[in-house]
Amino acid sequence: MVRFNDKLTLLIFTALVLAAPLILAPTGAAYPDLMQRFAIYGIFAIGFNILFGLTGYLSFGHAAFLGVGSYAAMWMFKLLSMNIIPALILSVIIAGLFSLVIGYISLRRSGIYFSILTLAFAEMSYKMAYSVLTPLTNGETGLQLALDDPRILDGVQAQDSLPSTNLFGFEMKEVFWNPHIFGYDLQFNYGYYVCAILLILSFYIAMRIFRSPFGLMLRAVKTNQTRLNYTGISSRPYTLAAFVISGMFAGLAGGLLATMDPSVGAERMQWTVGGEVVLMVVLGGMGTLIGPFLGAIFIKYFENIFSKINEGVVHGWFAYLPDWADNLLAAIVSPFVGKGWHLTLGLLFMIVVIFLPGGLVDGGRRLFRWVIRADKKDIGV
Repeated sequence: MVRFNDKLTLLIFTALVLAAPLILAPTGAAYPDLMQRFAIYGIFAIGFNILFGLTGYLSFGHAAFLGVGSYAAMWMFKLLSMNIIPALILSVIIAGLFSLVIGYISLRRSGIYFSILTLAFAEMSYKMAYSVLTPLTNGETGLQLALDDPRILDGVQAQDSLPSTNLFGFEMKEVFWNPHIFGYDLQFNYGYYVCAILLILSFYIAMRIFRSPFGLMLRAVKTNQTRLNYTGISSRPYTLAAFVISGMFAGLAGGLLATMDPSVGAERMQWTVGGEVVLMVVLGGMGTLIGPFLGAIFIKYFENIFSKINEGVVHGWFAYLPDWADNLLAAIVSPFVGKGWHLTLGLLFMIVVIFLPGGLVDGGRRLFRWVIRADKKDIGV
């Protein structure tokens, strides 16, 4: 029964992801850049949930693996080829090795001490990317493509403009189908569907981990690690494996960000990025399969909406009111939009945590149960 439900869940998830341009069109989020961010940060959150959701170990340092993955991909674009395959492979490998080192040290502690250690490593990585490692990261300017980059596998090509990332010749930014359906102009581009396929694969891997004996051991660590250790089973190899797998997911997400925008700065390694993925998992539903992806969509969608609302738009909302009321309401609302959109996200996060402690997945389950009860009452059951 579980296997059947998993197959059904994977099938539904796959269908929704592949049909995203059509599904998201009414929300105004069906353009390639935003959909790619949904998929990329969905991978990031799904990977983080393997560590946080299953073991309960809260890491604030996963932004370091995201940044390392991006830098590794950029160096592949500069030195080897604009084909994304070598870049993504190196991103996953480098992030995995980096997470192995950090995890080996950090997992000597647990609880808040583990969280602080991972945060410290992330901040050190961020500062080193700005200063000590400038030859590799280009410091504040960030690592960018240049016309004179060797790109050995691509061969010598006379170009007047920077090349684009591609998958065996199919450019990531290219829109291969632009139909008009149900009154909406849809854009199907290669970049999104590359990210979508990797998202589906990531979801499948996470599902297999959740259902495996390895996943059961991780749940045992979360339930009572001390009791598990008393049985003679060392939990550390399992938690380290979960940490490395989670770091590799983050590296893949970082590599995909570089394929989307071949320009990498150290800001991807800031602690705020590591905190954002925590919010995604908690908002969506920690320890659930679909929750982290829903949390990623929730945050990135509202970031896209609220960050673009300026003072002129706010005044337009209240233009029908007298000037004094317009100015008053605009003064109240303005701090929560534009550059202050994080305040709105904070309020939404508080509402979800207070009323839906299990996240959006818990809210969906409650709604489903309420509908079922209402239907039973209507038919007199």
